[in-house]
Amino acid sequence: MKNVTRTICLTLALFLGSVGTGCGPDFNKGVAAYESGDFATALGEFRPLAEQGHADAQHNLGVMYDNGEGVPQDDKTALKWYTLAAEQGHADAQYNLGLMYEKGQGVPQDDKSALKWYTLAAEQGLADAQYSLGVMYANGYGVPLDNKTAVKWYTLAAEQGHADAQTNLGVMYANGEGVPQDDKSALKWYTLAAEQGHADAQYNLGLMYDKGQGVPQDDKSALKWYTLAAEQGLADAQYSLGVMYANGYGVPEDDKSALKWYTLAAEQGDAFAQYNLGVMYYEGLGVPQDDKSALKWFTLSAEQGYARAQNNLGVMYYNGEGVIKDNVYAHMWGNIAASNGLEKAVEFRDWVGEKMTPSQLETSQRIAGECVRKQYKGC
Repeated sequence: MKNVTRTICLTLALFLGSVGTGCGPDFNKGVAAYESGDFATALGEFRPLAEQGHADAQHNLGVMYDNGEGVPQDDKTALKWYTLAAEQGHADAQYNLGLMYEKGQGVPQDDKSALKWYTLAAEQGLADAQYSLGVMYANGYGVPLDNKTAVKWYTLAAEQGHADAQTNLGVMYANGEGVPQDDKSALKWYTLAAEQGHADAQYNLGLMYDKGQGVPQDDKSALKWYTLAAEQGLADAQYSLGVMYANGYGVPEDDKSALKWYTLAAEQGDAFAQYNLGVMYYEGLGVPQDDKSALKWFTLSAEQGYARAQNNLGVMYYNGEGVIKDNVYAHMWGNIAASNGLEKAVEFRDWVGEKMTPSQLETSQRIAGECVRKQYKGC
């Protein structure tokens, strides 16, 4: 199983301002029209108010230009209206303005300006801004990397039920970043996010049950959470689910199901799934034996630098399986796998080398160097 990696997911929260005590009937009419999909009427109600300095109306105009609702999509005009509302302290506008600076929409990309606006919105308690601020501190965007401050902002957002923040906070506790390493706290935050349907949290939770981190080892619970994440298309979870079906962990061994999940992950570029899928085709597990398909998946995995796949390619070239027998390429792939730390590849490479002429060895070493320089692509 692979280690948990931090995944970062920034989403644009474009919320129409809620109707408050200072909102007149024209604003209410605009909100009702917007919610019914009558953007022309909404625009007609919001624009005069926005021009008079009404912050909610200014924000809502920004949203409409941002989304192209009732008007042509226009980042620069959206930025104008967000700015006017943000300068009046409108938290949603401050957040959306921060997002535009972060992404460079309608304005040159500027992490420092994004940080400024996120901070103003976050200090008003806006969970999306608190989360985004946590991301910036955790990654050093527009500010020196500071995991303790990232944890602070993630926590504030997580306590409001923000699933992305809960997931990232779980990662911080799992890795001991900005906070003492604590599997139980990681488990708590992953669970809260997973129960909201967050695929990364579901996968990370499955991994904790799989490994018995912060909780007794439990294959059935791992299978449950991997399945939920895999059904959302998460390649890591699809790969892990394939491993469980292939080995009968928490479920009866089922090569066909393993093949299904490996295929889904492999098609998304997961090198481990591509390798395992190659093994299944090579050995005829859950599918008719097929050297050409095995070669295809080993090649895709090998091109990502996975040493086991590289060595298996060498074996297939040596045996002439799915490809014309070629000791030069067999030796080349064995040599590359050995250089990537696979011990058994050293033995294979040397064994093939004993059957080659000095000229063939020289050619193999030359093309191995070329292959490495091409980052294993098209070798």
